[in-house]
Amino acid sequence: MLSIQKQILEKLGICSDLSLLRVVLDGIPPRRDSKLLIKDLKVDEVPLRIYQPKQPPTGKRRGILYFHGGAGTFGSITFERICRYIAKKCNSVVVSVGYRLSPEHPYPGQYFDCLNATLYFMRNLEEYHVDPALIIISGDSCGANFATVICQILLNKRDLPKVRAQVLLYPGLQGLDFHLPSYQQNASVPLLFRKLVIYFCFRYLNKEPSVLEDVLQNCHVPESMKQKYKKWISADIIPDKFKIRGYVPQKTTSYKPEVHEAVKELLAITFSPLLAEDAIICQLPESYIVTCEFDVLRDDGLLYKKRLEDNGVQVTWYHSESGFHGILAFFGYGIFSFSSGKKIMDSTVNYINSL
Repeated sequence: MLSIQKQILEKLGICSDLSLLRVVLDGIPPRRDSKLLIKDLKVDEVPLRIYQPKQPPTGKRRGILYFHGGAGTFGSITFERICRYIAKKCNSVVVSVGYRLSPEHPYPGQYFDCLNATLYFMRNLEEYHVDPALIIISGDSCGANFATVICQILLNKRDLPKVRAQVLLYPGLQGLDFHLPSYQQNASVPLLFRKLVIYFCFRYLNKEPSVLEDVLQNCHVPESMKQKYKKWISADIIPDKFKIRGYVPQKTTSYKPEVHEAVKELLAITFSPLLAEDAIICQLPESYIVTCEFDVLRDDGLLYKKRLEDNGVQVTWYHSESGFHGILAFFGYGIFSFSSGKKIMDSTVNYINSL
């Protein structure tokens, strides 16, 4: 049905599926906030929106970079309600990064935009009265993927302050296994269906979706790679309590070299930071991870939590038993918001305030 509606809209010249999504998900702009100073600027053509409490600081504040979700193809710095909430509740400076979107700005440009915005902020902390020992890098969904990658990249930037923590809200972190328990259990759960994950990956990478079904069956992964990474990405590692709700182990599928060649970017460390070596993971900052029970990406968060802990990185984990992917897009919309989303945000604020 969605496909038919999309075709009708495009034939009428009204809009494409992507432009419609962008308009809808940008949401309704909130009212002015008397408690915040909000400033827009551009850094290397990347829009930033900076939120600062109006009340004069009594000391240095935390500095929080926030990368919004949207599969790298939609979303913007108008993800206001979360950033405002964090800025006020944590008495922090929040920098929302409007990285440029694919396919107009091809992958992996989004990572460079996020990195450049991060470097700008870290080199101008004094201007924003931010404590260099309290820099937090955060994001939701694919924005949490960007945050993870940026934290890994910054390990080589010895001239910059060390990141205090990474805050990852229902992150997507790997393109190797689309048959993990959460992918099976939540295949048809809104807002992010299992097939939609692959579809958005293809849109993000600017690929034709001709091999979508093959990728759903993991035919894009060479056997040697499956064997190499099964210690990190495997249903066997997921705690049993997350397999109760209708999980069936996948039957062996045949590797198709032509499919691998078409979508090999899915298996790059940039796209799949869960595949980074232990030598990188062990250096990462303290982490806060949110997972949602009714989310195809739930197990990405669980697997990353285990990898970090196995490498001696402190992890604070919040699992929303009734949450679903994208629940925070409704946060702050009154009767349209969900109590689970409010609980996620309050837990996140409590964690940030504990640093």
